[in-house]
Amino acid sequence: MTITPRMPLPTVRGRQTKAAIDAAARSVIARKGILATTISDIAAEAGRSTASFYNYYDSKEAMVREWAVRFRDEARERARAATQPGLTNWERSYQAAAAHWTTYRHRLAEMISVSQLAMVNDDFAQYWQDICALPIGLITKMIKHAQRQGFCRNDDPHLTAVALVSMLNQFCYTQLSGDGKDPDDEACITTLANIFYRTIYFKGLT
Repeated sequence: MTITPRMPLPTVRGRQTKAAIDAAARSVIARKGILATTISDIAAEAGRSTASFYNYYDSKEAMVREWAVRFRDEARERARAATQPGLTNWERSYQAAAAHWTTYRHRLAEMISVSQLAMVNDDFAQYWQDICALPIGLITKMIKHAQRQGFCRNDDPHLTAVALVSMLNQFCYTQLSGDGKDPDDEACITTLANIFYRTIYFKGLT
C-alpha cells in the first residue's frame, strides 16, 4: 500500500487549522471509531466548518492514509527496543510489551481507524496486515531464540506470535478507547509483560 503525504502547508494559520482538525478527528475517533465518525463530527469538535476539513483532506480515508505515514515509522522505531542485545528475558518481554502499549497510546486513532477500515476496504486490510506483521515478525524471532534456550519447545513460533499480537491489540484497544478513563500505563505494561514472559519463557509440560 503506497501512501504519499501532501506537501507541507505554506502558512502558519493553515498548519494550525490542520492541526486542530487532526486533533479533533483523533478525539472523536477514539470515542466513536472511524466508521461511526462523520466529517461533521470532526468539524464540530474542531470548531471549524465542514468545508474547512475539505481544504486539507478529500475524505476520512485520505486523512487516515496521511496519518499512517508517521505511524508506520514510529511503530518500527519503538519495536527496536526489544531487539537490543544484552537484555534479560524479562527485560525483553517488558520492552516488547511497552513498545506495543506506547504505540497504541500515542497512535490510538490510527490503530482504531486502520483496523476498522480494514473490515470494509481492501487497501486498509492490507495495511492492517502490514502493521501487525512488524510485531508478529519480532515476536516470532524472540520465540525461536527462546526455543534454542529450551523454552516453549512444542509451540509454533508464528502462531504463538499471532496469538500474542492479537491479545496485545485487543487489550490496548479495550483499555484506551471509549469510556474516557485514563489507564495506569505502568500497570498495563507490566500486566502485558507478565503474560508475554510466561507465554514464551516457560519450559513446558514434560
